[in-house]
Amino acid sequence: MADTMFSHGVSSSLERRGLRDRVYDLVLDMLMSSSIEPGTRLSIDAIARDLNVSPTPVREALVQLERTGLVTREAHKGYRVAPPIADGQLEALFDARLVLESGATALAARDSATLVPVLEAALTQHVEMMERVQSSAESGDMTVDLIRDYFAVDWNFHHLIFEHTRNPFLLDMSEAISTRVHRMRQTVTTGVSDASEAVAEHRMVLDAISSGPEAASLAMRDHIDRVRERSRADAQRKAAQ
Repeated sequence: MADTMFSHGVSSSLERRGLRDRVYDLVLDMLMSSSIEPGTRLSIDAIARDLNVSPTPVREALVQLERTGLVTREAHKGYRVAPPIADGQLEALFDARLVLESGATALAARDSATLVPVLEAALTQHVEMMERVQSSAESGDMTVDLIRDYFAVDWNFHHLIFEHTRNPFLLDMSEAISTRVHRMRQTVTTGVSDASEAVAEHRMVLDAISSGPEAASLAMRDHIDRVRERSRADAQRKAAQ
């Protein structure tokens, strides 16, 4: 009887966690949509009704999203969509990426024989998604789902490098960085409009990994610096509108 109760408890816990994660993904998609303005109040009860779930997983998802900076919480007022990332924060984000990702790439490149085939497969997916994005942009049929899928494939290349450092602390830090990158993409259009450049730069990082940790680290630094320049230009264009 005790074994049965324990199994039931574990199963219920996993079900709750699975529901929370699904709700988190749905709310994140909502925040990534251009239809929600910064400062918009997020009603837990309203979101729960829209998703046909109880308020609990919505509340848990918003707590997680608050840690990413995508939403803010005011005492006695609830949650709101966070304001766009400011210029100073944008520069700080890229500084953090330079330090963290160049070091992670050097560590991961020490086992290039294992890493290269994994990144080759990830880059193939990136190319395929880039072609879908470009086709949709030409036809004027760009959907939020497609943008989300492209961002996931784009970031997966970086995530795999962190994963192959075999360092759990770096992997945790990468999760914090990835959510800030999501927030940056609410502010600037870089990420889809520069898909071909991102693919080419990922290819350069991949090629450099075979040359050793130092070359790999420099290639990643170059990639992040180029993304920084494109993001600055997009932010300036948006501010001028």
